[in-house]
Amino acid sequence: MKKLVLLLAVVFGMSMVSCTGTAEQAQDAVDSVAAEVTEVVDSAAAAVDSTVAAAADTVAAAAEKVAEEVKE
Repeated sequence: MKKLVLLLAVVFGMSMVSCTGTAEQAQDAVDSVAAEVTEVVDSAAAAVDSTVAAAADTVAAAAEKVAEEVKE
């Protein structure tokens, strides 16, 4: 009976140790995914900013053209 209890204690201890490594690996995976998502969001924000700036320039040029036509 003592051997059975000792065996169960060893098995329980090993299962606790093996779960710890998996949690650390999962945390590393989450961290790397978060870094990649941050990069994608930053590049998307830069693309949107440049698109908005180009659209604003186009609208400003069109407004100036219309203003000149109205003056004539």
